[in-house]
Amino acid sequence: MKKDSTYDKLKKIEPLLHLLFWLIVLLFPYIKYLGREGGYPMSFSHELVALLFNSIPTYMMYLWFFPLKNKRKYILLVLLFFIVNAFFHYYADTFFHLEENHKDHRWRSMISSLVTYITFSLVFFAVFSVKKLYAKQLELETTKQEKQQAELSALKAQVNPHFLFNTLNNIYANALRKDDKTPDLILKLSDSFRYVLHEGQKKQVTIDKEIGHIKDYISLQEERLSTKVNVSFVEDIHDSQKEIAPLLLIPFIENAFKYTSILKGNKHPIKVKTISDKNQFYFYCENTYNKDKISEIETNWKESGIGIKNTKKRLQLLYPKQHQLLIEENDNLFKVTLTITL
Repeated sequence: MKKDSTYDKLKKIEPLLHLLFWLIVLLFPYIKYLGREGGYPMSFSHELVALLFNSIPTYMMYLWFFPLKNKRKYILLVLLFFIVNAFFHYYADTFFHLEENHKDHRWRSMISSLVTYITFSLVFFAVFSVKKLYAKQLELETTKQEKQQAELSALKAQVNPHFLFNTLNNIYANALRKDDKTPDLILKLSDSFRYVLHEGQKKQVTIDKEIGHIKDYISLQEERLSTKVNVSFVEDIHDSQKEIAPLLLIPFIENAFKYTSILKGNKHPIKVKTISDKNQFYFYCENTYNKDKISEIETNWKESGIGIKNTKKRLQLLYPKQHQLLIEENDNLFKVTLTITL
């Protein structure tokens, strides 16, 4: 369920805040005179009439004037409205003061009303400003989230065609030899791309699904590279149902196979570790590395896949201040250490 923003919460309770404000305005004179002999001399109907005439210009300002972009050209109109409202307020008030000489109090009463309108308008301008501030914040957050989601979708969509074509060629060769492993390889390739196309589009997947995808990928690469690599995979997961963003780890493993495949000789080690404990997820990948051989990588493999650069960007978007990524290149070893707070 989507959590309400501060702006949404404010909109929900706003009618109650308005009601509370006007209730305080209505009852304040009675509270002020509480305990005094005779109490507040004005009738309750007198206060209701005053409340009506005070609220009309206040809400005219709140609902119409404050949202206007060009307020300056309407100032005279607002002032005229205040004066007309004060005039009618005065004559409505005379029904409660028949014994008084109203001509002596007319201007004093109208000026008092105008000051009251301005005061209440300032109070509601503060409310309007707070609402506008939170609305702007919500708009910025929504725009940021939409931008991040678009970036993440673009990053996750970069499926590695080199891996697909080479694996299919390898499966084809196995099929020609009538290798018994062919059906299993087809199933793993199918599962791998089903994961990318379906699970990979989700915001979160369980750790066991992500690791299952990694295992399928490693198995397919081991079959493709045959005796070229020697993969060690260590798994120590305490809560396999804990969730993590999909397709975060594959680029590092893909990178390990990419750079190991160009080395001469056999049994080049690739070490992969995945460990989770409570809210901490730890990933480690190590492979032999020869910087001088990078130019020998096929162009279509070098440019395909999500890549480490884009994975760093995904981590920044998905786990800001919740991850630590360390990449080391020394002693002909390429090491990746990633820790994520889930």
